[in-house]
Amino acid sequence: MRFLEEHLSLDRLDRLSYRDTAVHRLDPRAKVIATLLFVTTVVSFPKYDILSLLPLFLFPVLFAVLGDIPGGLIARKVAAVSPFALFVGIFNPLLDRGTVAIAPGIAVAAGWLSFASILLKFSLSISAALLLIATTSFPGICHALNRLGFPDLFVTQLLFLYRYLFVLLDEASRMVRARESRSFGGGRIPLRLFARLAGELLVRTVERAERIHGAMLARGFRGEMPARRPLSMRKADAAFLAATVALLLVVRFLPVPETVGRFARSLFA
Repeated sequence: MRFLEEHLSLDRLDRLSYRDTAVHRLDPRAKVIATLLFVTTVVSFPKYDILSLLPLFLFPVLFAVLGDIPGGLIARKVAAVSPFALFVGIFNPLLDRGTVAIAPGIAVAAGWLSFASILLKFSLSISAALLLIATTSFPGICHALNRLGFPDLFVTQLLFLYRYLFVLLDEASRMVRARESRSFGGGRIPLRLFARLAGELLVRTVERAERIHGAMLARGFRGEMPARRPLSMRKADAAFLAATVALLLVVRFLPVPETVGRFARSLFA
């Protein structure tokens, strides 16, 4: 069942976050800060500067290798949401008709360069966010945001959004399974039936939300989610942040691609 396969794939990131590796053991605040700095650095590059973005792939690659996260899983999830980036940048080649010199005597259409820049920035940012979830867990990220000074209401709503997304998917999975069992796997769902299923899912969601809210109030919920364990910055966390900042500063302010190119030419000269 395609729907259930997508659901299980989404749940796999959450399961990966409970592994025990050097990256998983880092303080969630250090990983959140590093990811925010990384994304800020990515979006700060000029729209025609594509080559300078390439060294930034070192960050997600190292994150995935040291955290024992399957690269194929991250790549598939980035590809699954890439149509959003394609839709944003697909008209750039039509609207931006200038040319940009990328090397002596070599000029490329500016629209295609900006389009490629959007895709690269999107891939880098989304992969970093997915790796953060896969090595920290979403509750850990929310706890880190709370400790970093984000408003309690924002953090609580963010945690509820993620937590009950799985509850909603479970409910939808049961409805899809019930429909397939009564129609002998009857192929694609007609639009009219899909509308009825969506309405029924909305009713069940509201009913479950009321039950959950009542249960939480009965257990003393007052708008804050208690942390399962305290956070503490260690030397390893400080070293990780320092290395991340150093990498980002080097890539952002030094001509890394040009330096590598000159070094390669000197080797083969």
